[in-house]
Amino acid sequence: MTQGLTDGGFGIYIHWPFCAAKCPYCDFNSHVRHQHVDQVRFAAAFERELSYFADLTGGKTVHSIFLGGGTPSLMDPATVERVLKAISDRWTVDSNVEISLEANPSSVEADRFKGYRAAGVNRVSLGVQSLKDQDLRLLGRLHDAATAHSAIETARATFPRLSFDLIYARPDQTPDAWADELSEALSLAADHLSLYQLTIEEGTPFFALHKQGKLRTPDPEMGAELFELTQEITTQAGLPAYEVSNHARPGAECRHNLVYWRYGDYVGAGPGAHGRLGVGANRLATSTERHPETWLENVESRGHGLIENSGLNEEEQGDEFLLMGLRLTEGIDLNRYESYAHRSVDPRRLKALLEHGMVEELGDNRIRATREGFFVLDAVVADLAA
Repeated sequence: MTQGLTDGGFGIYIHWPFCAAKCPYCDFNSHVRHQHVDQVRFAAAFERELSYFADLTGGKTVHSIFLGGGTPSLMDPATVERVLKAISDRWTVDSNVEISLEANPSSVEADRFKGYRAAGVNRVSLGVQSLKDQDLRLLGRLHDAATAHSAIETARATFPRLSFDLIYARPDQTPDAWADELSEALSLAADHLSLYQLTIEEGTPFFALHKQGKLRTPDPEMGAELFELTQEITTQAGLPAYEVSNHARPGAECRHNLVYWRYGDYVGAGPGAHGRLGVGANRLATSTERHPETWLENVESRGHGLIENSGLNEEEQGDEFLLMGLRLTEGIDLNRYESYAHRSVDPRRLKALLEHGMVEELGDNRIRATREGFFVLDAVVADLAA
């Protein structure tokens, strides 16, 4: 996990905004369309927007490509192939590039997966979320546990690398039940698992239910116990955490997400995508129009769907670097922080955090958050950035 430690690398994120159904916990930019989506037209728009970003970032080598959403496995393989060709036509692509695609088990077909593999996808991330039928229904998923098992088998047979997601700290979930489910997941996993605690996001159906007292989630103490149990079980199984919610066998970390957490550069193309780009002496924050059809029209009329393309000041860059990097077990290089923020962290505040066991030193001017620090990471970042 050493590549990119000094500069973070360069990745490209493609956002496919369409889903077959909207999950009640989801606050991502995803949209259900009951009419036909003109994929040829959207593919052409991706090509145009990628051309715009290529003009901004010429000369960079692409280390990772991630097709997220939404549900990218609703894309035709021909659409994926066209988007990937657009990238390779506009940038130098590393020979060892990681190309990930998110898929929902309910949208998996063996022939479709073979088409993605032929197009160049070499890693798939399955949104399994639970291996229990009752909880899958609660989470609004369109698949059952048997479908999830089948999708995992199909993905393992098709792609060199596989990850899948689970959500825990679900209503009424006990540590014993989660331990059993996580053990089952580890028996199915290849080399990577993403394990997220259920969060109640404002604006979602779950938020309204939670506010009305109709959806109860584990209290913070139980959440902490489930988190500790997760770390213990995955470490014993050889998939330790390399980030707060992500676990992998050594060498199988998601390279694209490492670009984010190591504060590398990345293009964000498609409706509602975000990016961070080093252009000359500036670091730009970009975001695009969220509504798919409006984004499409904007790209067709002006070559991109940007609604934000602004420079980040030194304080903002330093804060972002801390917030992203301290999620990683490898920690951060304080010299890099100084290069962004143009100042060093307050030694008194750092000393206090060390004494309270919130961070620890790794040598070579590197620090990382401890397990206790992960629980209050926003506060740790605020202290270091003050």
